[in-house]
Amino acid sequence: MAAAVVLLWMGALSVSDIRQRRLPNVLTLPGAAAILLAAAWAGRGWPALAGAAALAGAYLLVHLVAPAALGAGDVKLAIGLGGLAGCFGADVWALAALGAPLLTAGWGVLRGARTVPHGPAMCLATACAAGLALLA
Repeated sequence: MAAAVVLLWMGALSVSDIRQRRLPNVLTLPGAAAILLAAAWAGRGWPALAGAAALAGAYLLVHLVAPAALGAGDVKLAIGLGGLAGCFGADVWALAALGAPLLTAGWGVLRGARTVPHGPAMCLATACAAGLALLA
């Protein structure tokens, strides 16, 4: 049930980012809070918090250096997705964190576009990394 809710959340965010090039606070922030609370309730609060802080911190740094390259919505989404990936361990977190920019770059090359929304790649990379962890 929780996995379905998270996938629906990721889907809504991805559709919003593709259609409007925007990740709304009404989706990113409550989702991040729910993930971090659920992780704490499941006894994975510290790894989730570490994952959220690490990914959001890295994204914030990129956003501050090159705001046109990475939006503030991506930084806020990184809190929830970093927390989710962190629940599964450092390997899953690293796979999600590295997979997202690779997916975005690949999508940009295939579309011949200078810019593409990054949120869908963040969601897909995290879902795939977490899914692989659950299958292992």
